[in-house]
Amino acid sequence: MPKDSDQSYHFHVMRRALDAVDALGPAASLDQLASEIGMSPAHFQRLFSQWVGVSPKRYQQYLTLGHAKTLLQQRFTTLSTAHEVGLSGGGRLHDLFLRWEAMSPGDYARQGEGLVIYWGWFDSPFGPALVMGTDKGICGIGFGSECTEAEALEDLTSRWPKAEYVKAPDRLRAWAETAFGLQQTGEVPLYLIGSPLQIKVWEALLQIPSGHVTTYSELAGLVGKPKAVRAVGTAVGRNPISYLIPCHRALRKTGALGGYHWGLPVKRALLAWEAAREDAETAA
Repeated sequence: MPKDSDQSYHFHVMRRALDAVDALGPAASLDQLASEIGMSPAHFQRLFSQWVGVSPKRYQQYLTLGHAKTLLQQRFTTLSTAHEVGLSGGGRLHDLFLRWEAMSPGDYARQGEGLVIYWGWFDSPFGPALVMGTDKGICGIGFGSECTEAEALEDLTSRWPKAEYVKAPDRLRAWAETAFGLQQTGEVPLYLIGSPLQIKVWEALLQIPSGHVTTYSELAGLVGKPKAVRAVGTAVGRNPISYLIPCHRALRKTGALGGYHWGLPVKRALLAWEAAREDAETAA
């Protein structure tokens, strides 16, 4: 890993690099990617491999739909089994430090009335991230790479229209930096604000190990609603805490990525990032 003094600079470079890989597509050469970032190919290859754990070419392979199908075939995890053994993931930082609690159904029905929600924008490996939280934990994460910051803010605030919103990034910084790997210690508590069905679906999503995927139909079965695949899919799409509650790990039965609230480029990057990191940890 880079030295602490270089962390911030290299983090921003790698965020741009991931955006470039996604924008140029899997056919882009090392020279093209390095030129886009303004580095020599050798320097870019070395820095990228240090941060992501695999080479740029290997990472590009994870962005293809074909690899999503391979994930479904080879990394598919049976959620019911994971649930029985208490499996909640291994290698990702948020899997190690995450705890959560849910708002009561009655409080949820009041649409956030009486609730103070703090918010701020932060850097992440997947573009600018809007993080929201209460005194109990993070309640919202959205990404601004495929929409404007104003649109992302309106999207999340509309979930709880009667809450009081206060811009206070410093109150959230430690949680956000831990969640996105900018610091290596701490805890990332979550405060889930949703309907009873949504809470069940989001809890099920938390059982999917990093680097693995599942299907909407299996999620429906796990929450006791096997015939309500569409309703479960809607609950997945309404997940307000992107990345930490890994709705990006839910695919269609065919292996197709399906939709993603913050844009398919972000979903591809999330899956690729996790799969690459898991492979790198396994190889180590």
